[in-house]
Amino acid sequence: MSKKNLVLGSSGEEQAAGLLRANGYKIIARNYRSRFGEIDIIASESGVTCFVEVKTRQDDRFGLPQEAVTLSKKRHLSRAALLFLKENNLLEKPARFDVVSIDSTAGSAKAELIKNAFDLDTGF
Repeated sequence: MSKKNLVLGSSGEEQAAGLLRANGYKIIARNYRSRFGEIDIIASESGVTCFVEVKTRQDDRFGLPQEAVTLSKKRHLSRAALLFLKENNLLEKPARFDVVSIDSTAGSAKAELIKNAFDLDTGF
């Protein structure tokens, strides 16, 4: 990943964390890494563990930011989320996947929180 993309991603994650806090989320972890991949933000909201994928775009050549959460990405996130839940004895608690889409194509960043963006992928 290029340095420019790292800076863009880091900036997007900061903005996403702020948006989540403003919407009542409590941040539990950031950049959780497992053998299955990375989860950008893990948070809780109203007793629900939320696994949040952050997607930031500076132009629309490749579509909307949330469209970059591919089937493959969902599978990696699902596996990593299950591992986190297991490690923290949370398998019996409610959980969901949210996406924060950050579109900065118009010069200023517009963030959108998409709750329950997709279901757990059990097809692995």
